[in-house]
Amino acid sequence: MDAGDTFHLVDVRESNENAAFNIGGTLLPLGDIRNMQTDPIDDWKEDEVIVYCRSGNRSGQAAMILEQMGFKNVINLSGGMLAWQDNFGSDK
Repeated sequence: MDAGDTFHLVDVRESNENAAFNIGGTLLPLGDIRNMQTDPIDDWKEDEVIVYCRSGNRSGQAAMILEQMGFKNVINLSGGMLAWQDNFGSDK
């Protein structure tokens, strides 16, 4: 993020988790992705999309589903927000 790279962040957690701590990603819970309700991000199919959740499990599922839906460059943020907070703190 600090390097100025161009990508999109997608938070696949629930709204209460996002409200408690977030890093500015677009909120799109895994349930919506499973139901193929991806309108907010459909224009990003050719772009780099980084998905994240609490620990990396839900975002791993989301990444696989998005790839099946035609997203070309999906990356799962390993370790999720737990790893983020361990590495960068919770001030963001």
